[in-house]
Amino acid sequence: MSESKVEGKVEGLSHITLITRDLDRMTAIVEGALGGREIYSSGQDTFSLSREKFFDVGGLWIAVMEGESLATRTYNHIAFKIPAFAIDEYRTRIEALGLEIRESRPRVEGEGDSLYFYDDDNHLFELHTGTLEERLERYREGRNP
Repeated sequence: MSESKVEGKVEGLSHITLITRDLDRMTAIVEGALGGREIYSSGQDTFSLSREKFFDVGGLWIAVMEGESLATRTYNHIAFKIPAFAIDEYRTRIEALGLEIRESRPRVEGEGDSLYFYDDDNHLFELHTGTLEERLERYREGRNP
């Protein structure tokens, strides 16, 4: 197989699109659980495949579109960075929305803490307190430092 050269390179993340059966409920989740801010609503118009809304979540463009929910839950997820001191506040927000919190995977000390939750469409979200650099440093130390 031949390799092709790409003239330009990926510049970063453009946006994340999530499909939801209920735009209003997803709005409550993005704003309430993630602290997002709605920046666009198509209303009854459909410029894309269906009605949609755009949000700013920590400087990221999150698009939500009407459609069928995911059939099953998996560990595929989107992780957002939060400060460690705020994890309990986020847990309270998520619980207030009646969302299911998923138990965190086993962790080694020093890789950060996570709070996982599912939305009504089977998307898994993670709120994570660590950074890539911290995790790599911890993994370099080995399992039993």
